[in-house]
Amino acid sequence: MPFVRISLLKGKSPEYLRALSDGIHRALVEAFDVPPADRFHEIQQHEPGELIFDRNYLAGPRSDDFVVFAIRAGRPRSTETRKAFFKRAAELLSEAPGLRKEDIMITIVSSQPDEWSFGDGVAQMADDNWRARAMGEP
Repeated sequence: MPFVRISLLKGKSPEYLRALSDGIHRALVEAFDVPPADRFHEIQQHEPGELIFDRNYLAGPRSDDFVVFAIRAGRPRSTETRKAFFKRAAELLSEAPGLRKEDIMITIVSSQPDEWSFGDGVAQMADDNWRARAMGEP
């Protein structure tokens, strides 16, 4: 049930933006135990000066193609799972849309299931059967 906010500088094509969304989602499915249909992404494009980042802090050098993936997840994952996810996301995003690994920043924040409503004013994940329903099981 992650919600992904993708932030980058303006100027990329719709195809590039879709490849960012596709790549991070594929990594979530493959390495973070997310159902394939659980896809909620917001892309925020910023004018120069509205996305401020250090070009060398703990990685880099970063370019103007720098992208931040801020992920709000439900249940916490293990350190090993998070590391595998970070690695897989970097691999996929470097393949398409061709993002340099140095230009990828990912943050993950976990929350409780009852802190989400997917509509209708209902906390759908507040009961024990939500995961089966999300996977299309009876």
